[in-house]
Amino acid sequence: MRALITNDYGDSPKIARVPRPDFSPDEVLVEVVSSSVNGFDAMAAGGHLKGMLPHTFPAVLGKDFAGTIEAVGADVRGFAPGDEVFGAVTDLSVGRGTIAEYAVVRPTVGLTHRPAGLDRAQAGALTIAGSTAYAAVEALALQPGETVLIVGATGGVGSLAVQLAKATGARILATHRDTRGASYLTGLGAHEPIDATDDLAAAVRKHAPDGVHAALHLAGDLDTVTGLVKDGGRLATPAAQPAPDAYADRGLSVIPVMADAGATVLDHLATEVVAGRLHVPIARTFTLDHAPMALRAFDTSKNGKIAIYHRKGAEIILF
Repeated sequence: MRALITNDYGDSPKIARVPRPDFSPDEVLVEVVSSSVNGFDAMAAGGHLKGMLPHTFPAVLGKDFAGTIEAVGADVRGFAPGDEVFGAVTDLSVGRGTIAEYAVVRPTVGLTHRPAGLDRAQAGALTIAGSTAYAAVEALALQPGETVLIVGATGGVGSLAVQLAKATGARILATHRDTRGASYLTGLGAHEPIDATDDLAAAVRKHAPDGVHAALHLAGDLDTVTGLVKDGGRLATPAAQPAPDAYADRGLSVIPVMADAGATVLDHLATEVVAGRLHVPIARTFTLDHAPMALRAFDTSKNGKIAIYHRKGAEIILF
C-alpha cells in the first residue's frame, strides 16, 4: 500500500509502498478515505519524539482517519466489513499511522460509525483536534458570562474550541497572528479577536483589565498566559506539563488535557457537526500522493486544519 513514511528520526517524509498492516483478533482493518495532519505528526516527522515514544521504522505517519472497514478481527463486536467509520489510532507510539491506504485500529477506543450527515473530509479531520478541544472546554467548566482566553485559536484545536466555548455562553477572547485571523475567529463565534503578534498581555488587558476567568493555552509562553488569568481561575493546556503546584500561590487550577477519542465523545462531536452547531474548519486539502506537501503546509498554515483525501484521481484543492 502507499503511505506517508519516515525511515529514521528526522528523516524527510515521503510517499512509499509498504506492506498492508496485519491486524490482531481485537482490531479492525480500515481502508482509509481521508485523514489529516496534527501537531503529533509534525513532531514525529521532525524526530522530536525520539526517546519519548517507541518508534517502528518505516514509520507511517498520521492519527486521524475516516474510511470503510475492510476486515475485522475474530473478537471484534459491533463492527463489520463495509461499515463507514472514523476515529484515530491512539497508540502511544510512532509507526502505525493513518496517512496511508489502510490502517489498523482497536475499536475499544478511537473508532465509531460515521453518520450520513458527516462527510468523509470532515470526519477525517475531526477526531484528534475535536476531542482535544472538547476535553479542554469540559475541563474549564465555563459558565455563562465568564470570560475565557483561547491562545492559539486559529489552529485545528483552537478553531473547534472557540465554537465549543461559545455554546457555554462564555465571552471569548481568541488570539490570531495574521490579517485574516480576526474575521476568521469572529466567524467561528469569538467575541474579541486578539492580535498576538505584538504585546499579548497588553492586548488582552484592553478587553479584560482585571484578567480572564479561564484560559486555554495552545501556543505561546505559559507564564504569560497564566499571568492573564484571575487569581483562583482555571487554565487548561495540552501544550505544556507544568508542575502541579507551579501556580498554587495564586490559587490557579492548571489542568493538563489530552484527547479522549472514545466513541461517546466522537459520537457527540459528530452529532454537533451534523446539526450545524460545529464546523470542521478545513483550510487546505491534499491528495495522498501530495501528503509530504501537506505536512510542510502544516508548519505555515494559519487558520484551520490540513486535510488529506486518499481517493485516486482527486485533485489538490487550495482554499
